[in-house]
Amino acid sequence: MLPPLDIKQIYQSFDSPVTSFDCGQKCAPHHPKGIPFCCDICQAVPAAYRQEWDYLQTRSDLWHIWQGNECAEEPCDPADLQAETPESMLLLACKGPAACERHFRTISCRQFPFFPYITSDDRFTGLAYHWDFEETCWVISHLAAVSQTYRHEFVRLYDEIFALWEEDFDAYAATSEDLRDYFAAQKRRFPLLHRNGGYYLVSPGSERKQAVTPDRFRRFGPYRHERPAGK
Repeated sequence: MLPPLDIKQIYQSFDSPVTSFDCGQKCAPHHPKGIPFCCDICQAVPAAYRQEWDYLQTRSDLWHIWQGNECAEEPCDPADLQAETPESMLLLACKGPAACERHFRTISCRQFPFFPYITSDDRFTGLAYHWDFEETCWVISHLAAVSQTYRHEFVRLYDEIFALWEEDFDAYAATSEDLRDYFAAQKRRFPLLHRNGGYYLVSPGSERKQAVTPDRFRRFGPYRHERPAGK
């Protein structure tokens, strides 16, 4: 069982935006509803620690338990997706980006599109991205725009959580293995925002790292031919 977390302190210490500007305004024009893809429950269902839910439901009405019918065109059984979610977490839905209360964003919202990358020899080396969002998330195509402050807060948070809870470490180790399998099948190296502040391309088989400048990273979807980040 996860030891008690100080959710208020976590939210205060992991509060920096991913970029120095509202990156949601970069992807929203490409969304059919004109909203950021990361704020669309039909694109990604946020997961929160049960301790987070205990904290949030007494302080805000922004969130509710995900019902599985938020997307009328593709309703699904919430029990199916919840079964794939760690027991310590719940699937939530919010009122939408127009009603967002940023100080009550879940940890999963704050870390999107990233997750802590764990090597095959069990080292937390930095930030990798959820590959399912390559075509939609603007940040994935502009990794140079991710602030060093955000990266530092991210690494510090997961150093603290992993020191407390081995099961969470194991869950991200499994996600990292899935990442390596995906990129190996694609015959591509994957980007890593290293905890040392650098940028690397990582071979999914050998996990050999090559230090690069971020202009070496690929761009995807409608962002392939955009001007440099923040311009």
